[in-house]
Amino acid sequence: MKGLIAKKVGMTQIFDENGNLTPVTVIQVEPNTVIATKTKEANGYDAVVLGLEDVKETKVSKAYKGQFPENITPKRHLKEFRDFEKEVSVGDQIGLELFEKVSFLDVTATSKGKGFQGVMKRWGFHGGRSTHGSKFHREAGGTGNSTTPGHCVKNVKMPGRMGSERVTVQNLKIVKIDPELKVIMVRGAVPGVKNCTLIVKSAVKK
Repeated sequence: MKGLIAKKVGMTQIFDENGNLTPVTVIQVEPNTVIATKTKEANGYDAVVLGLEDVKETKVSKAYKGQFPENITPKRHLKEFRDFEKEVSVGDQIGLELFEKVSFLDVTATSKGKGFQGVMKRWGFHGGRSTHGSKFHREAGGTGNSTTPGHCVKNVKMPGRMGSERVTVQNLKIVKIDPELKVIMVRGAVPGVKNCTLIVKSAVKK
């Protein structure tokens, strides 16, 4: 598996050679630093820990700082990638060149928070009729049992907090890679707000 920590810039659109318009999401990929490597002999599995965005040593705790080698500045974002396909060592910088021969990506991020929502927006309920005298429009309807044990069972679709969840979008096609701007343009939408942190991996199902 190939993967990096990146940042969502936003959406735009580009035209191909035939003049066809494609909506794309721009993902900025700054070089990731290899913080640590794990092996089956020492840890029971193979993995690489990558870090992104420097943080002042005075801003982090002593315990957090302790996981970084002496010659590496503490990083704000850390992510462990198992079964990393590329041979790397601690201190190496990995950038866009990792995805040169990759055509599809899986992108993981925290989706936008939408606050407390009703059943129609949260679960797609149709609601009642809009006609006069219906008295049932956007309500959830019955949620309990008509007989014993007269209480709501688990996993009933009800109003509640919506969004702000970990979401993975699979098989996003890479439309363009710009090494000068350090960005990848993928076809379609990516979860999360602008400037949020993304986990970008080579597609598992392709």
